[in-house]
Amino acid sequence: MAPYDSDSSAGEEEEFTETNVLLGYASKDPGDDPISRLGGRPEWIDAETPPPAALARCKICNDLMVLLLQLNAELPDRFPGHERRLYVFACRNKSCRRRDGSIRTLRALRVAPGSKLAPLRSEKRKEEKPIQKEEPKPPSNLGETLFGAAGLGGATGANPFATSGTTTSSNPFASANNPFSTTTKAETEPEPASAASPPTIVETKADEDLKSLPKTFAETLSLNNTQSDAPQTPPEPWPQESSQPKPYPISYLSEAEYETLDPTPPPVPQATKMDVDDNSGPGGGKEDKEVFESTMDAAFQRFADRLAQNPEQCIRYEFAGTPLLFSKTDFLGKALAPSLPDGVGVSVTSGGGTKGIPRCNNCGGPRTFEIQLCPHAITELEAEELSLEGMDWGTIIVGVCERDCQARGVGEGQVGYVEEWAGVQWEELGSSGPGGRR
Repeated sequence: MAPYDSDSSAGEEEEFTETNVLLGYASKDPGDDPISRLGGRPEWIDAETPPPAALARCKICNDLMVLLLQLNAELPDRFPGHERRLYVFACRNKSCRRRDGSIRTLRALRVAPGSKLAPLRSEKRKEEKPIQKEEPKPPSNLGETLFGAAGLGGATGANPFATSGTTTSSNPFASANNPFSTTTKAETEPEPASAASPPTIVETKADEDLKSLPKTFAETLSLNNTQSDAPQTPPEPWPQESSQPKPYPISYLSEAEYETLDPTPPPVPQATKMDVDDNSGPGGGKEDKEVFESTMDAAFQRFADRLAQNPEQCIRYEFAGTPLLFSKTDFLGKALAPSLPDGVGVSVTSGGGTKGIPRCNNCGGPRTFEIQLCPHAITELEAEELSLEGMDWGTIIVGVCERDCQARGVGEGQVGYVEEWAGVQWEELGSSGPGGRR
């Protein structure tokens, strides 16, 4: 498959700078990867074990949400033996827009037997000296290591989001003799207590005392109740498709390339100003000028300029990378980049406070950036919509557990689901997005 071609590739005689960000573009052709896509209905790793429907309900109106993004997110270089996917959902109700809980994301995971798995925070860890490990370096071909296929810019031209049907010997993580995977250790059985030991004698004495009590008194105190707790409520099943909200049309992410940028972009001004005629009548002039200058902050201008170089990108992917902020003046922008001046990249922290991506609710470990949706994804998702009042987010930033932990109670070879963090930056009311939708 040839590299993605767009109008932004003009001027190829110049030398462009290539980043580690993998851009995904929408296409009606599934290509080699029908899994990664925008819209449609979710396709689970195992159709027999879907997540509880409650995880895909809006936290505001409790209605079932629709799928925005489904991504094949396997990373064999980082997590060998981990079959993982990401799902991003959004509520269709207009009254829920621009509110927390109207967009949610899930991470599905199935760990092959013998693969390394991150411990949960409730598990006791052995006190041992930590082994220093080298910081994982970005692979030279992220498209190939992401989903088991060569990047579009490579010699083979294969889709970096596609899954390979067969395992080649060139992939060191696909071998059963994976040196990075750990085998499970057999638990040591506790030594049975002797029948003549003092604890047994005390326990027997307690039983005798219990038998001497009146039966009704013992039943009231439940002293002789050896039954386990009642089983938990079964997870909420998914309703029939006829009862689910109408999905967005499917656009496959079968075309991708590494981000290339002009090596000498124009400097971003600290404050963008515009001359506005102050004599434009009541309610205009000065007010309009202030609104314009507030929306055109340096972070937004940099966001717009960056996307303009590859205007049809729908997603930006870089595990443990840096998200491109839509703004630094809203709540999310201040939380992710609280003290950085304009023109400096975002430093994503994960201390569990308000100054960064919150920690994983499942294992307690830090979260890291993995993917973000861009405004052009709205154009693809709402291609068949007749209403002018569509989605109005500027970007959706997804943070995931950096250790790729498994859901509680899920064993090896089984599929588990963990809700991850979705940070949404909304367009300012009355503004036009960088994609020029409004």
